Amino acid sequence: MKRIRQLGERRKKRTSNEQIRPTSESSTPFYSSLEQNINEIKKTLGDSSDLVVREFKAGTNESMYIAVLYTDGLADKTLVQDFIIEPLMLDIRNADLTSKAFTNRSSLEILKTFSISSGEVTPISDFDTLYQYVLSGDTAILIDGDTEGVAIDSKGWEDRGVNEPTSQTVIRGPKDGFTETLRTNTALIRRKIKDPNLWIETKQIGTKTQTDVSIIYLNGVVDPKLVDEVRERLSRIDIDGILESMNIEELIQDGTYSPFPTIFNSERPDTVAAGILEGRIAIVIDGTPFALLVPALFVQFFQSSEDYYQRFDEGILIRLLRYLSFFLALLTPSAYIAVTTFHQEMLPTPLLISLAAQREGIPFPALLEAVLMELTFEILREAGVRMPRAVGSAISIVGALVLGQAAVEAGIVSNAMVIVVSITAISSFVMPAFNMSISVRILRFPFMILAATFGLFGIILGLIGMVLHLCSLRSFGVPYMSPMAPLIMKDQKDGIFRAPLWALRSRPTFLSENSTRNQTPSPKPDTK
Repeated sequence: MKRIRQLGERRKKRTSNEQIRPTSESSTPFYSSLEQNINEIKKTLGDSSDLVVREFKAGTNESMYIAVLYTDGLADKTLVQDFIIEPLMLDIRNADLTSKAFTNRSSLEILKTFSISSGEVTPISDFDTLYQYVLSGDTAILIDGDTEGVAIDSKGWEDRGVNEPTSQTVIRGPKDGFTETLRTNTALIRRKIKDPNLWIETKQIGTKTQTDVSIIYLNGVVDPKLVDEVRERLSRIDIDGILESMNIEELIQDGTYSPFPTIFNSERPDTVAAGILEGRIAIVIDGTPFALLVPALFVQFFQSSEDYYQRFDEGILIRLLRYLSFFLALLTPSAYIAVTTFHQEMLPTPLLISLAAQREGIPFPALLEAVLMELTFEILREAGVRMPRAVGSAISIVGALVLGQAAVEAGIVSNAMVIVVSITAISSFVMPAFNMSISVRILRFPFMILAATFGLFGIILGLIGMVLHLCSLRSFGVPYMSPMAPLIMKDQKDGIFRAPLWALRSRPTFLSENSTRNQTPSPKPDTK
């Protein structure tokens, strides 16, 4: 009974679901000789030291020759020993296989019926399928004289465990984050959405890595055409390895040459669950804590899960600050260059005199001055990320202060330029989506060149081009600028602003045909 309880606990932790492993048509079937099968497996795997092959005989007359194969480090040794090897040796070893109970039964059927206590047992009949299971942490059982075997779920590798997300932190809200284990991540989503219509489909991508990729959606809410589109794009991938979700993102995204991301990624289960409830599809990849959400919209990259955990008026203020920070990070250096170079009459006279005094003796034009400072800060930011965590932040902060002060005293840059670059850098950190801040960092330099060439007219020209480009983008067929372009008044309740939760009665129109999601009446004060 103790063993059964332990096995049950392990099963609950795995939260397994149906997983289809395709069998190659050109795969070699098993031989009837167990020794020949083992030799072929060892030869193909290069006699790898982590492959464990346990051979033994069963039956009172030792008539059954059995081999158990698993990968050390990927399989749970305790589970293999207690629930696979030990039952085989104890239950079958001393059994009289010639008795009536075993008459007309194959060796494999005897094991599955009378010995194997594991719940998930899959028949296998070729070497490629065996490699897929064994190299994924499962255990294979082969029997001499039988051209079929079984694979038993025994995954049990060490993982990082569920910790607080590091890239998308919140003050109020859940603190759990995805890990590098696929089943842990699907369990975190299933834990938040306990609906039988939450469907999970898993397939392997990568001819060498055979990475498990799951698409998760809410049946009856998601658009079936969107599900078919995701399946079709994933099926087109033909690559040797998938190591991170970005590999999938880059192979299925719409805007290949756009600086703006068209697929949303998150390491927060609540964010992914909220997207699924709206009618989006989550793509979860084994080996990475970042899940993908499609389709993704421009406004989505300025929204945070914490917006819905605070009062709606606080959420509106914070969202407006994010949009303001977006334009500050994008246009502050270019606006400074345009005004100081072409449009000095726009500045108050005292400010103009102060800026002119600061720039006296600066040997570089405003454009080169801004580019030098921006590149310096980008180098410092990258160095702070790559350096050891204990000294990275200190080096980046001290480096910025020391280099900025030294550059001003040396007459290379002005004090005003240091202020402009600092405001730009701080504003770029306000956006909750890191990949959107990268887009801003890329576009900042073309805007600076336009400002130095045409002044404010160049900035306006750049903004017009950027808006036209944004309106031309699609994310899995959905307009990227929805619900602003095209304008959908019904969906403005959760666009730039956020209405109270009781007012968010429908899902986004462009995501789901089943739009109704909330029938809660508006709260009213008790007048009694």
